[in-house]
Amino acid sequence: MLLTLLFVLVFALIALGVPVAIALAGSSLVFILLDGHVPGLVVAHRMINGVDSFPLLAVPFFILAGNLMNTSGITERIFDFAKALIGWLPGGLGHVNIGASVIFAGMSGAAVADAGGLGAIEIKAMRDAKYDPGFAVGITAASSTIGPIIPPSLPIVIYGVVAGASIGQLFAAGLIPGLMMAAALMLMVAFYAHRYKYPRDQAFRLRILGHAFLRAFLSLLTPVIIVGGILTGAFTPTEAAIAACVWALILGLFVYRTLTLRRFLKVSMDTIETTAVVLFIVAAASIFAWILTSNRVPEHFAALILSVSENPIIILLLINLILLVVGCFMETVAAITILVPVLLPIALHVGIDPVHFGVILVLNLMIGLLTPPVGMVLYVLSRVAKVPFERCVSATAPFLVPLFAVLLLVTFFPVFTMWLPTLIYR
Repeated sequence: MLLTLLFVLVFALIALGVPVAIALAGSSLVFILLDGHVPGLVVAHRMINGVDSFPLLAVPFFILAGNLMNTSGITERIFDFAKALIGWLPGGLGHVNIGASVIFAGMSGAAVADAGGLGAIEIKAMRDAKYDPGFAVGITAASSTIGPIIPPSLPIVIYGVVAGASIGQLFAAGLIPGLMMAAALMLMVAFYAHRYKYPRDQAFRLRILGHAFLRAFLSLLTPVIIVGGILTGAFTPTEAAIAACVWALILGLFVYRTLTLRRFLKVSMDTIETTAVVLFIVAAASIFAWILTSNRVPEHFAALILSVSENPIIILLLINLILLVVGCFMETVAAITILVPVLLPIALHVGIDPVHFGVILVLNLMIGLLTPPVGMVLYVLSRVAKVPFERCVSATAPFLVPLFAVLLLVTFFPVFTMWLPTLIYR
């Protein structure tokens, strides 16, 4: 009875517009007070323990790194390089949009940072080139989901902490699926370009490419430093986040000289605000997850799912369906913290590697960022592009098709996720 009340209260508060963290923490406190078996102080202790993790230190630093890159002109150089490299293809700026997101993904593992920073540049360029605003918003939204799949990735860091999985292996596992997402989206752009006769945005010129490469060279070193350092074991993901911040500061302050004191203070405050929100959600979700675990909800749920079938294919289809539905209604960090203790034991029972499962989970939740009613990327792009939210939803819908195709490939063919971690770590 109390568990039913807990779930009803959580979803009712979220539906009323109460922030997710407050809904989770408040509902958990009500449950504990009504249950009467443990003191209310347990809520504070569990919330503190939920964020008392060394790997979580990577979260504020990756957020800071992304904000510094957006402010220091690094994203503009990346976009110009991608335009010189693939802008000659039919529907050029659509391909450039995807290519720039792939490069930026190796610097900041947050879809919202990609959509808000790089997306603003991409949409403006596509509008100036007379592209349909809906197409510009749709491809920008879809390409922003690549960021949290290709390392580094904030959702993967949080999953690794909750699941006790190797973050280094998870980073390696996300690289190939991220590139598959980019390839699938580029095929979709090619289809649109053929159907609607989108032009080539510029002729290929080796001189222009060379100039753009030299201008962006130091910016392009950022993903090499981050990903290369992690995969070679030079530093941990947390230390990689710090290295990214240091490199972005060097570029912004001393090389490009675009980062003023005022801008740095604004970036710092934005980072503090975003970090506080993320860690508050992690803390609140940890007490909610503890209540579920202590009341053996994961065991009962696992028994329910496994009573349907123990076939790994059926189980994976059910898990994907659950994740897609949850992604429509719940913020990514909260969903990871709550769902991993429930779904991971089921995945392990049918022989799914936790690293493979982590990529499946994050990819599902990234698709959730593009679906109403809680699609954060859609809200960001609606504000950036000054397009009604409903228009963003309809424009993004066709680009879900290639993302679903990649999701199915990654789900049922583990080689796409496990080949690289096995090669490097096992």
